[in-house]
Amino acid sequence: MTVLAHRTDTLTRDALAVLQPGFEGTTAPDWLLRQVGEGLTAVGLFGRNITSPEQLAALTAQLRTERDDVLVAIDEEGGDVTRLEVRGGSSLPGNLALGAVDDTDLTRGVARELGRRLAECGVNLNWAPSADVNSNPDNPVIGVRSFGADTHLAARHTAAYVQGLQAAGVAACTKHFPGHGDTNVDSHHALPRIDVDMDTLQARELVPFKAAIEAGTKAVMSAHILVPALDPTRPATLSPQILTGLLRGELGYEGLIVTDGMEMHAIAGTYGIERGSVLAIAAGADAICVGGGLADEATVLRLRDALVAAVREGALPEERLADAAARVRALAAWTRGARPDAQPEGSRASGIGLTAARRAVLVTGSTKPLTAPYVATLAPVANIAVGDETPWGVAAELAELLPGTEAGVFPEGSGAEDVLAAAGDRTVVAVVRDAHRHPWMTEALDALVAARPDTVVVEMGLPRARPRGALYIATHGASRVCGRAAAEVIAGV
Repeated sequence: MTVLAHRTDTLTRDALAVLQPGFEGTTAPDWLLRQVGEGLTAVGLFGRNITSPEQLAALTAQLRTERDDVLVAIDEEGGDVTRLEVRGGSSLPGNLALGAVDDTDLTRGVARELGRRLAECGVNLNWAPSADVNSNPDNPVIGVRSFGADTHLAARHTAAYVQGLQAAGVAACTKHFPGHGDTNVDSHHALPRIDVDMDTLQARELVPFKAAIEAGTKAVMSAHILVPALDPTRPATLSPQILTGLLRGELGYEGLIVTDGMEMHAIAGTYGIERGSVLAIAAGADAICVGGGLADEATVLRLRDALVAAVREGALPEERLADAAARVRALAAWTRGARPDAQPEGSRASGIGLTAARRAVLVTGSTKPLTAPYVATLAPVANIAVGDETPWGVAAELAELLPGTEAGVFPEGSGAEDVLAAAGDRTVVAVVRDAHRHPWMTEALDALVAARPDTVVVEMGLPRARPRGALYIATHGASRVCGRAAAEVIAGV
C-alpha cells in the first residue's frame, strides 16, 4: 500500500469513527453492518429501533458481530424521554421527580437500575443526564428533564446520576453544555440564545457540568445554543471558545465531546449538516450525533466524505480528526472492559421506580373517595425530544384501580364545556402538562373548577401554575410510574 493510499484509508476510518448515526428498523441493515466493519465505531438508537428488551439485545449482538467494541448509544433519560419503553411509558421517573425528592442516594439508585437495564440489552452509552438548570420556567424543551431550577440541587443530582449509570458499566453523556435551561426556544426548531453575563454562567449554568466532570462523566454533549458572553457568533456545538477553551481548557475535561443531533434546525437550517459537522470537529467535538431524522447510508457517506475533504483542503487539521477518533475508540475500549459494580441487595425487586415516583408526588387539598370518574387529559403538542409516541396521563392507571373510569383527550382549543359535555355527571379528573405555558389550558381549568368545585387536577409537567381543584396533585413528570403514583392518591390506596 502506498503512503497516499494508507493516509486515505486512515482518514476514512477516522471520519467514520467520529460519526454516531441512526438507522431505520429493528434489525441492523446491511449498509450499517458494512460501515461498522469499515470503521464506524458508534451507532445511535431511537424509539423506532426498539420493540422489547429481547429484540434490543439481539440487535446489539448483531452489531457486535462486526466489531466487539462498537458503541451503542441511546437517548434514555427515563421519565418523559424514554426509548426503552417508548410505547408504554417509562417505569422510572425523570429528573424533575428525582430533584423534587432530593435524595441523591435515590437518584444514584434509579440511574444504576437504568444502567443495568441498558447494559443487559447491550447498550453502553447513554445520552443522559440533562444537567441543565431549568431557570426559565417557559423553557419548551427542558422542563421536567431538568433536576430543577436550583443550581446546587441540579449539580448534586447530576453527579449522583453519572455515578449510578456508570456503576452499571454504561457511559454517561452529560448534556447540554454549557446549559440549555435559560432558553425559551427549542433548538430542534431554531437557534436559542442565552443573554447572561459570565458571572451568571459561572454561578449557574456551569456548576452542574463541573460536578459531572468531578464525578467522572465519560462524555459531554454540546448544545446548539448561542451564548454571546462566550462566543457572539457561533453556537456552542461549533465554538472553539466553548468546547476547547472553556470545556477542555478552563474546566479540564478530557473525555468525549458529543454533539447534539446535527439535523436539528439550529445547525442544519443555518450551516447544513456537512459544514456543521466539519466545524464541530474543528471546534473540539469528537463525535457527531446524527440519525434522529436522517438515518440512511447516504447521510453517513456524505458526512464521512465532508470530513475527509475538509482535511485535504486544510479546513480541518488532520491531527484534530485523529484526536477525535482516538477519543471515540478510547471510550469504546472503556465500555468493553467495564465491569458493573455489585448491585445493592434487592434493588431490582424493590420497584425503585414506583417508590421514587410516589415520593415525588406533591398533594394539595383532599377529596371524597371517587367511583368511576372521568379523566380529561388536556394535551399540548409534545416537543420532539419527548415525542408523541409515548402515552402519558393517569387514565389507564386509574381505570385499574377504579373500574368504570372513562377518559378522553382534549387538544389545544378545547374548553371546559367540551370536558363537561363528555364527563356528564362524573367527577372530573383534569390532567395537564405545563399548564403555566398554555393559556388555553389554564382557562379550561379555571372554568372547570368554577363549574365543578370537586374537580381533581393532576399536573404532570412543571408545577408552576397555582393549585386548582378540590385535590391538586403535582407528579413532577409524566412517566408511567408518575401516573400510577397519582392514580393511587386519587383512588385512596
